[in-house]
Amino acid sequence: MLLIALHVGVLVDRFDRRKLLWLADGARMLVVAGLLALAADNAVTITALYAAGLALGVAEVIALTSAATLVPSAVDPAGHERANSWLAGAETVCNEFCGPFVGGLLIAAGASAALGWTGAGYLLGTLILVFLVGRFNPTTETTAPPGSVNQSIAEGLRCLWQQPLLRLMALALTVLCACWGAWLALIPLVATQLMGLEPSQYGILLSALGAGGLVGALTVTTINRLLGRRWSMLTDLIGTATMVAAPVFATNLWIVGTGAFLGGMGGILWTVNSRTLSQRLVHPSMLGRYSAAARLFSWGAMPLGAALVGVLAQWLGMRAAFALFAVAALATIVPFLKTATPAPLAAASPPEKTA
Repeated sequence: MLLIALHVGVLVDRFDRRKLLWLADGARMLVVAGLLALAADNAVTITALYAAGLALGVAEVIALTSAATLVPSAVDPAGHERANSWLAGAETVCNEFCGPFVGGLLIAAGASAALGWTGAGYLLGTLILVFLVGRFNPTTETTAPPGSVNQSIAEGLRCLWQQPLLRLMALALTVLCACWGAWLALIPLVATQLMGLEPSQYGILLSALGAGGLVGALTVTTINRLLGRRWSMLTDLIGTATMVAAPVFATNLWIVGTGAFLGGMGGILWTVNSRTLSQRLVHPSMLGRYSAAARLFSWGAMPLGAALVGVLAQWLGMRAAFALFAVAALATIVPFLKTATPAPLAAASPPEKTA
C-alpha cells in the first residue's frame, strides 16, 4: 500500500473497476497455482515466498481500491449506508473469524490443501462478480484527455486535502490507525508478560476485537438513526482510546477484552460512516484516487504505530507506551467536534429512502 497505492488509484480511475477486480483475482490465482506447483515438488524457497507475497500484495491493493469505488455504481445513494455496513460486516467476519480459523484447519491438512482452497476462493469471488449489476467504467466531468500520472495523483491528494471534512477524516484516521498498529504489535507481549494469559485466553481477547466489529456492522444503521452520524463516528475515537488505555490500568482479561470490543465496534462505525460520506462528497471519477490517498494515510500509519510503540515500550515500558497512544487518540476528539459539525455532515449524508 505504501509503495503503489497512489498509482493504483490512477489506474482505478481510468479503467473499468470490475475488470480490474477480475485482473487482481486472476493474478492471485496464478500466484497460488505457482506456489502449489512448487509445493508439489517440495521446491518452495524463501525467495519464492517473498515474490509471491509481493505479487499478492500488489493484487490486494488493486482489489481493495477497485472495490472501494463499486458501491456508488451498483447501489442508489439512499442504500449506500446499508451496503457499506454489509461490506464491513463481511470483511470483519471473514478477516477476524472465518479466515484465521479456516486457514489454521487448512494448514493442518497440508500446504497443498491450503493453497488449493485459497485458489478456489479467489475463483469463487471472480465468478460472483458476474452477478454485479451496474456501470463500472469511470466517467469524467470533462472531455479533456487525462493528464500525466503525477498530475492525476496530485488531483486525488488535492481532493482529499481541500475538503475540510475529508481532510479531518484522513488525519484522524492516521492517528487511530497508528493506535491500532501499536495495539496489535504490543498486545501479544502484554498478554504474556503482564496479563499471563493462556493461549485460549489470548484467543478470547482477539475474538473480542472481531466481535465488536461484527456488532458495529449490525447496529450502525440503528446507532446512526438514534445518535446521529456525528456521535456514531465519535464512538470510534473513544473506543480506540479505551482499547489502548485498558492495558494501562488493568491486567484482567475481561477489562482488556471489553476495551478491545469497544475498539472493534467503534472502528466499524467509523469505517461505514466515512465510506458513506466520501462516496457522497467525491465524484465517481475521482473515487479511486481519493480512496488510494486515504488508504495511504491509514495503512501507512499502522506500521509506523507498530514501530513507534516498540521503541516507546523499550524506553518507557509497555504501560507508558500505551498511555501515550491513548492520549493521542483522545486528542483527536476536539478537532473532530470542531470540524464534523451537524451542518457539513448533513450536507454530505445521502438522501433518506422514501417509501
